[in-house]
Amino acid sequence: MTTAPHAPGPHVLDDEWLIDYAAGTAPEPVSLLVASHLALSPAARKAYACVEAVGGAMLDAIEPAALSTQALDATLARLDAPTGRAVRPAPGAAAQDGDAVLPEPLRHRLRRGLSDLPWKPLAPGIGHAEIPCADARGYRLRLLRANPGAALPMHTHSGAELALVIDGGYSDEFGHFVRGDVEASDGSVQHNPVADPDGDCIVLVVDQGPAKLTGWLGRLLNPFLR
Repeated sequence: MTTAPHAPGPHVLDDEWLIDYAAGTAPEPVSLLVASHLALSPAARKAYACVEAVGGAMLDAIEPAALSTQALDATLARLDAPTGRAVRPAPGAAAQDGDAVLPEPLRHRLRRGLSDLPWKPLAPGIGHAEIPCADARGYRLRLLRANPGAALPMHTHSGAELALVIDGGYSDEFGHFVRGDVEASDGSVQHNPVADPDGDCIVLVVDQGPAKLTGWLGRLLNPFLR
């Protein structure tokens, strides 16, 4: 279990996630979460600007190579080909019409309101809705919606997990997370997230597999959760 708490203040993704997004190599679930994170968090946009500046400086230092006569045609063909990636609009504020709580990248991807999603029960007071992705590469994308004060049982993870707060907030052993914050977890983390008591909490989650409940009760229930 990770014992060191997150630093106070905005919780921003590590550079490795931002670099993959900037390079266009992130799978669709990660790309959509990063784009939504940038739309909601000024601190994330500042970190991303630094990543882009470093990447630009590295490109400037590379000796240019000669291109073949077919390079332009090949590039145009790739631009025209469908990719299945998340749309990457310029980072900005969340949309203020329709489902105003949704950041623009997520609203554009869903093309429907939160109430129209196929919500399923996950735990008492908590529902989730999966968002299919064409270019998932082992990741899955979901929205979680928790009633005020609702809690997930103590659990760990079967792989990497990123949780972006879209609305409301929650607390766990590692801090308090509010709109625009991201919490990164993996199999070394055990936590018990609890939604804030003053309103619903909506979280966009990217993970590499189901959570694993801990303790004797968790060991009994884990086979049914899969």
